[in-house]
Amino acid sequence: MKKVFALLFAALLVVGLTACGTSSDSGSGDSKDGGDPEKLVMGFVPSQDSDEIADTVKPLADKLSEELGVEVEGQVMTSYSALVEAMGSNQVQIGFLPAFGYVLANEKHGVEVILKSERYGSGTYKAQYVVRADSDIETLEDMEGKAWAIPDLTSTSGFLFPAAQIMDKFNVEDVQSGFFSNTIEAGGHDNALIAVYEGDADVATTFDDARSTIEEDYPDVMEKLKVVEYTAEIPNDTISVSKDLSDDMQKKVKETFLSFNEDEEMIKVMNEVYSWDAIIEADDSEYDVVRDTYEKFKDSISLD
Repeated sequence: MKKVFALLFAALLVVGLTACGTSSDSGSGDSKDGGDPEKLVMGFVPSQDSDEIADTVKPLADKLSEELGVEVEGQVMTSYSALVEAMGSNQVQIGFLPAFGYVLANEKHGVEVILKSERYGSGTYKAQYVVRADSDIETLEDMEGKAWAIPDLTSTSGFLFPAAQIMDKFNVEDVQSGFFSNTIEAGGHDNALIAVYEGDADVATTFDDARSTIEEDYPDVMEKLKVVEYTAEIPNDTISVSKDLSDDMQKKVKETFLSFNEDEEMIKVMNEVYSWDAIIEADDSEYDVVRDTYEKFKDSISLD
């Protein structure tokens, strides 16, 4: 596990710097009179096809531009790690970060949370363990020695919380190979589910209920895949901002996003991209539960 995390965060730095270099070419890091940039970049990571996300968020970026009086560009990053690093170098000023991604960005770069998602009337959610409906897996114990599909090693619900839960319950240090037989990094919650659906993995961990995201392409997914266990509650994903963004602009961004709760078109965009039903205020302290979970991996993960 330590080797995997060392490689992950070495790659994070390289990918992040590459992403930052790309953003810099667009001029997003150029500041107006030493203050806020002339163009704000809003960073996303794929929850679906990258080109599709880019097209979907364009009306959101255009509306923000209109309300803020400054050009806003939506940019789809290669990963949450790349987004964290891009925000750290102020090449991305507004980031849609999951809970764990926010904790890393806050600790490493001083990124600040301003808002979070609301789904089904709640500001929290759970991670779920999904198996095939015809599988004999009924409990966490039954998952030992099975193949595990995860979205990404930096995913809060897809990796961090399930890994911590299994570490606690079974007193294992290396979840990826010390409990599961092997781990498949699928590249998204949808792909992790598809791996189980198609028999390439025995168990997938995703947000609740990610099965709906692939229902259009896999109409029988609710019948073919079943949920057997959940983790503890996790604070919802965030809208976070770079520490280099002025207090005045941070306030304007926050107020503008909150005003979108009254704009049916904008909420529809948020729902299409990340299944947000509403936008609500968030406080850094809400993410202490994620920090506490992350402590289990402190010896393996370096943020230097």
